[in-house]
Amino acid sequence: MHKQKLLCLTFWAISAALLIAPAVQAQNYPVKPVRIVVPTAPGGGTDLIGRLLAQNLSSQLGQQFMVDNRGGAGTTIGTAAVAKSPADGYTLLLTHSSLAFNATYYNKLPYDTLKDFAPISLVAEQPFLFAVHPSLPVKTVAQLITLAKKNPGQIAYSSGGAGSGPFMGAELFKQQAQVNILHVPYKGAGPAFTDLMGGQVQMMIATLSLGMPHAISGRVRALGVTSAKRLGATPQLPTVAESGLPGFEFSAWYGVLAPAGTPAAVMTRLHQAVGKAMTAPETREKFEDGLIPLSSTSDEFAAYLKQEVIKWGNVVKASGVKAN
Repeated sequence: MHKQKLLCLTFWAISAALLIAPAVQAQNYPVKPVRIVVPTAPGGGTDLIGRLLAQNLSSQLGQQFMVDNRGGAGTTIGTAAVAKSPADGYTLLLTHSSLAFNATYYNKLPYDTLKDFAPISLVAEQPFLFAVHPSLPVKTVAQLITLAKKNPGQIAYSSGGAGSGPFMGAELFKQQAQVNILHVPYKGAGPAFTDLMGGQVQMMIATLSLGMPHAISGRVRALGVTSAKRLGATPQLPTVAESGLPGFEFSAWYGVLAPAGTPAAVMTRLHQAVGKAMTAPETREKFEDGLIPLSSTSDEFAAYLKQEVIKWGNVVKASGVKAN
């Protein structure tokens, strides 16, 4: 009887230890370096935010946070790597709107967009510039829509490729304005914008950092910004909604996620640290033109991601474009 009681106590002691160990480990998080997977090549907004975030989190939490660039296949390679990683908080994903685009753009993904990740926080948004070539006889979005309806299929827009943010924004415009415009894809936003300046295409949705210097010089004409409100950096520019397409809004977003099942205590610690990082003056000072710091709760980000998957799924389906 005594032996049975001892075995029973031993069993419960081991069980309790197994339950307590993860909780203690989560409270002490992080106890080793943390990898932030950025599913794009070095350079660009996602990489910039990832490196600023890694630097700040390293200082805050006393462990090294390292950026791991895993570009390729429209961000799906790096994203899949995080989905398959242990849910312990030592592998994170810093990604952008493509996470929502790809849910429909690709026929099959090696992960489930809404089930395989635990959203931590939105960290930034990026409105765009709606630009046209100066030879186009329009000065407002309303005039552009009228011209496009009179000349179906004659106005071409460029992008860094089908599935990219500017492509999605232009397709959203096309569908909401009910116009027939032609997509001309390029291998990157740089060549796409170069041909806009050269007049080979007539319009493009581009980042402010890429487009504004040329709008100021007169090489392109800015019709507006794609955000819901005018931007502090460009108060003279109306929104696309003001300029002729009420209700139009398009901004890329950036967010941090962990693998699904990451302990709640780790998620809470990361959420607090990420929020503090994105409100730090030194972070904001280093943001590129057009990047706006954000923060959100995990639940808000999860709900937003679900809405984005539905919204862009409808846009992709209406466009008829799919990944090869």
